[in-house]
Amino acid sequence: MMDPILRTAGTADWITIILISSIVFLVLAKSLFYSRFLNFIILPFNNKYIFMYNKKEKLMNWFHIFFTIFQVINFSLFVFLARQILRGDTNDAYPFMYPIILACILGFIVVKIILQMSNGFIFGSGKTISELIFKKLSYLNYSGIIMFLANVMLAYVAQGSEIVVYVAILLVLLINVIGWVTVLRNHQKFITSYFFYFILYLCALEISPFVIIGSYLKQ
Repeated sequence: MMDPILRTAGTADWITIILISSIVFLVLAKSLFYSRFLNFIILPFNNKYIFMYNKKEKLMNWFHIFFTIFQVINFSLFVFLARQILRGDTNDAYPFMYPIILACILGFIVVKIILQMSNGFIFGSGKTISELIFKKLSYLNYSGIIMFLANVMLAYVAQGSEIVVYVAILLVLLINVIGWVTVLRNHQKFITSYFFYFILYLCALEISPFVIIGSYLKQ
């Protein structure tokens, strides 16, 4: 009877370290950029944040960087926990897969941004592409808050709860759909001009990652 308890305690220990580490970046973002944080926290309900900060600083801003790190840490942890729960493998206390998942998600985001900026340079639309990346990444970063709350629930409150996993996935998808609707509405002319390339981009860099993650969670 003791082994499962020890494994659960061991899991909670390293997950606690991960969650506290992510909170550090959240606190830094809030403390150093308080007014920006207040605008960001209502992002799904109000586009004020996008309109205020889309034209200046964009990606290379410490607030955006802090929140991206926060999001990547929690996204990776959520995938790790969700896979364990959906596989019924909650007794595995060793986080060997977490750094691999973290590296894959971080690597994908970096490569994706580089490819997008390269396309912007090739087609002479770097400014527009930068705005698109900022908007989509802002909504993805906001999803990090949902995943953080889900991680806390899965680690300490509702361990092994598939309901928490599915609700979190639904909310994350909803937030990012809102982001995509905003992008499509604000950049209709640009997207129409490069419609074929947009469809290729959508399938290769936006839809396929979710398909891959979904397949990974089912394995």
